[in-house]
Amino acid sequence: MSILARSELVDPQLFDAARRLHLSARRVAPQGRFADQRSRDRGMGLEFEDHRPYTPGDDLRAVDWHLERRLGRLFVRLFEQQEDLPLYLLPDVSRSQFLEDPPRGRAGLRATVLLAAASLFQHDTVGVFPFAEDLSILARPASGRNRAVALASRLAALEAGGATDIPKAIARLSALRLRRGLVVLVSDLFDPQGIKAVTEALGRLRHRLLVVQLTRPVDADPGLAGDLRLVDCESGAMEDVSITPAVQERYRQAYGAFETHITDFCHERGIGRIRLDCDQDVVPQLARVFHPGGFEA
Repeated sequence: MSILARSELVDPQLFDAARRLHLSARRVAPQGRFADQRSRDRGMGLEFEDHRPYTPGDDLRAVDWHLERRLGRLFVRLFEQQEDLPLYLLPDVSRSQFLEDPPRGRAGLRATVLLAAASLFQHDTVGVFPFAEDLSILARPASGRNRAVALASRLAALEAGGATDIPKAIARLSALRLRRGLVVLVSDLFDPQGIKAVTEALGRLRHRLLVVQLTRPVDADPGLAGDLRLVDCESGAMEDVSITPAVQERYRQAYGAFETHITDFCHERGIGRIRLDCDQDVVPQLARVFHPGGFEA
């Protein structure tokens, strides 16, 4: 059974918003294939030269997230020559993403469709690689504006996978030896192996990285109390526990350490990180990142 109704991903709202995000404008591919706009600025090569303030329509791949955290403003990196950076999207489709109501996997896949469509509408190359206990190839990297609806339909037709294994998925992606580009990991980052194993795997990527973290307010404080039987959403194992105030505090500390680890990892490596609230519409959340002043319909 498919994980989402087709209408949840083949959604005109997503495609309309994608046309406004301009993820990849103002650059030229090395093979001579042109994007929508040709830049007068330095391009998107691998040799860094300078920064300039972000303006709507700039390529998200060029945003210097490390500088944004220091100064509170968006800047883009300028490079010696223009180079096409393919977009590789890795949405988490593990079983745990589809247990809640609404499932956080819905927000993750809608974000995946929005980012894929935005890049395709700019004539860029996009590949989609869903993962759970392993990585699969839903769509090999290719360009074409008309691919957006087909990709959304194929994502909606997926079935939920098994347990989450982000390190294995990253290793499989690396083994594909894809041309250097931007990897967008769309996941809550909850992995049975722990967040340290996740960041160690991500740190070995030779691609640039953007983390789209799927969150909910209850992640930080589930509000549980009393004698409960908890079921592990990854393994299905059950455990009878007494949730006292002391246990609640230990949980909050553990979650705080989890968040701090992710924050430090992204900060130290200059990795982009977007936290999406899965209880809210992903369209304005993503649009606000790239459109100063808020989302305009």
